[in-house]
Amino acid sequence: MVMEVFDYDLIVLGSGLGGLTSAIHASLASKGKLKIAIVTKLHAMRSHSVSAEGGISGVLYPESNKDTKELHAYDTVKGSDYLADQDAVEQLVEMAPGEIRFYDHIGVAWNRDDSGHIQQRPFGGMSIPRTAFAADKTGFFMMRALYDEVTGFENIDVFHEHFATRLFLDGGRFSGIFAIDLATRNSRLFRGKACVIATGGFSRTYGFTTTAHSSTGDGIALAYRAGLPLKDMEFVQFHPTALVPSGILITEAARGEGGYLRNNKNERFMEKYAKSKMELAPRDIVSRAIVTEIREGRGFVHEESGLRYVHLDLTHLDSKLLDERLPMIREIAIKMLNIDPHKEPLPIRPAAHFTMGGIHTNINGQVMASAEGGIAGGLWAVGECGCVSVHGSNRLGSNSLSQCSVWGRIAGTSIPDYVSAVPEMTGRKTLDEMAEQEESRINDILERKGTVNPYELQSRLQSTMDELVYVYRRTDSLQKALATVKELQRKYSDIYVSDKGRVFNTNLRDALQVENLLDLAEVVIEGALRRKESRGAHAMEEYPERDDANWLKHTIAFKEDDGVKIEYIPVKITRWKPEKRVY
Repeated sequence: MVMEVFDYDLIVLGSGLGGLTSAIHASLASKGKLKIAIVTKLHAMRSHSVSAEGGISGVLYPESNKDTKELHAYDTVKGSDYLADQDAVEQLVEMAPGEIRFYDHIGVAWNRDDSGHIQQRPFGGMSIPRTAFAADKTGFFMMRALYDEVTGFENIDVFHEHFATRLFLDGGRFSGIFAIDLATRNSRLFRGKACVIATGGFSRTYGFTTTAHSSTGDGIALAYRAGLPLKDMEFVQFHPTALVPSGILITEAARGEGGYLRNNKNERFMEKYAKSKMELAPRDIVSRAIVTEIREGRGFVHEESGLRYVHLDLTHLDSKLLDERLPMIREIAIKMLNIDPHKEPLPIRPAAHFTMGGIHTNINGQVMASAEGGIAGGLWAVGECGCVSVHGSNRLGSNSLSQCSVWGRIAGTSIPDYVSAVPEMTGRKTLDEMAEQEESRINDILERKGTVNPYELQSRLQSTMDELVYVYRRTDSLQKALATVKELQRKYSDIYVSDKGRVFNTNLRDALQVENLLDLAEVVIEGALRRKESRGAHAMEEYPERDDANWLKHTIAFKEDDGVKIEYIPVKITRWKPEKRVY
């Protein structure tokens, strides 16, 4: 491989909502003076953010609907099962309305009412409809507007289809990243003063998931292997309504617009689990309700896959409403299952969807170098890959797009001052040597005469996580899952890559992604095993109650040679003391 070297002030790793927002605001704050590289393993417009369907939360019209930022914050804290850092939540709700208006200014086609106001729909766990939307393709419209903006900046270069394999630190401060140009397999070293990690989540540790095949937690794994801490990784959100058997997301907006969940007795069973909210209870509660109905024999069985499911019923909704507000859901159902949701209910079950945990950051999105100590200079993590923590143990739907936008802006606007205060890069010889070592590591993997197919490792990992680290968890199941993951990690050292070609060697990329998935799955399971309570998305059958006396704290994980080191830090509580979570 040929190694090329590029020098930038700021490197943005990832091109979803968080990454593009960071790049835009860094450029605006520097008046176009920063030299910025966006490095993404996909074409930027293929980032998983385009798949966000339902909308973005924010208090837009408090006078007309009697909404308040305080109520949005309370809903978020309660929805998090009181694990969210409340100072971060207050920052989210304060800035979110401005972000929705920013997207309005750059051309997002929001649904509007007859008076011209942006419409807002109900979402799970929200007291008042506060989710702005663009039909059921909100993420796509937001991404299109952002990408159009990015292409207008002469100081921003986009490196599409570049897969990053290593993050470099020099004296605890960011110095560069190593990436493979997938089109040529040439190595590229990006040297820089600052970096925003915005690579999304890692739900592809599971097989049944709503997320793209690209959601392999690359940036989180790079930070972890660079010695940086991860936070609250045991909390994986399962979206209640994924289409069976594909796992394709059926947006929460389908329930927000009035959809019902029904079991095989045609009962609207959510009355038993969340009488006041019904289908619009938070996602962890709805997912547990669906799994309970299935376990107790009130579900259906998909003949080909064997997956058990319940029904999402939209047949009673006005056909005009369905076609105007959920057009993509109807299209997906017809194309994938030949089911018209006007006429028949949809088969759904919970699927891995969002990862509340990620790289440990402070309230400004700066990556932490230790559990409670200093920061890693020049590093920010935004969006799903960064744990600020605003979602705690369970995210409310539509808060994720707000999170990406808010902390993308916070990071971007603060970076020019940091860059101007940092002296010119030193230690370039050491950095070049580390890049050469990484290049040799990649070559070794490519040329290895192994006996293990990496796709078999990934398949076994995903089936293990689906079966043993799902909505309900048990200690013995988690121990079995951990033993399997450690076995797969050992086998990884004997993998082979069949494709030796240079042009778009997806076999090599996929093999490297498997390593990321294995590392992150281990952290998820280790954190889950230690947390002896049920909170949000972490439901332990032996410990069915939340235990604030012992577990009102964040899990912090570090990589060590022999596994995962776990520490804990307190949750930041500003206004809302933990109380019983009833809906």
